[in-house]
Amino acid sequence: TDICGPFPMASWNGQQYFITFIDDYFCYRYLYLIHEKSQSLDIFKTYKAEVENQLGKKIKAVKSYRSGEFYGRYDGSGEQRPGPFMRYLQEYDIVPQYAMPGTPSQNSVAERRNRTLKDMVRSMINHSSLPESLWGEALKTAVYILNRVPSKAVAKTPYELWTGKKLSIRHLHVWGYPTKVRPYRPNERKLDSRIVSYYFVEYSERSKGFKFYDPSSRSFV
Repeated sequence: TDICGPFPMASWNGQQYFITFIDDYFCYRYLYLIHEKSQSLDIFKTYKAEVENQLGKKIKAVKSYRSGEFYGRYDGSGEQRPGPFMRYLQEYDIVPQYAMPGTPSQNSVAERRNRTLKDMVRSMINHSSLPESLWGEALKTAVYILNRVPSKAVAKTPYELWTGKKLSIRHLHVWGYPTKVRPYRPNERKLDSRIVSYYFVEYSERSKGFKFYDPSSRSFV
């Protein structure tokens, strides 16, 4: 796991960081946008509950940097004391594995893949006409794609290994491109315009829907 940020511009919902969790065997990624690093434990609890419930397996170890949010803060004597995240791992018999700060090679998987994510987001925004504040939506889209493309590390795509389902990529779209959309409007009248032009910005992990951006109202549908 690793935390990136703060970003110069906050995301649409005000977050300035993101945290990723990457399974070493499947190479499947989870990503969460966060406002501050202190949210890392609450996010990990959410991740742990979902993963263990879906896979029927317990998390055995967590590899991260030996930083304040993952290990603990320094006290007045200059000694680093175990904090809430570290104590939570101990409570659930999860082995903590730490890379020393300033040594990216020791946490190379998370470091390398987060760098890939940031490069993808930079390219996606630069090749669109959308505001930079949509980097959060671009980031989630990048993770969605990376989970569904082949990797040298595994025989199948991370999505297929993680879910056991057959992969389809027929629904993939170019991020930030305008498209014609018929949004759901329960109070729509017969003569109302049904087709509007929006910009595609995100896939849904929980349904077959998509998220679009309306620049005229600066809102999502």
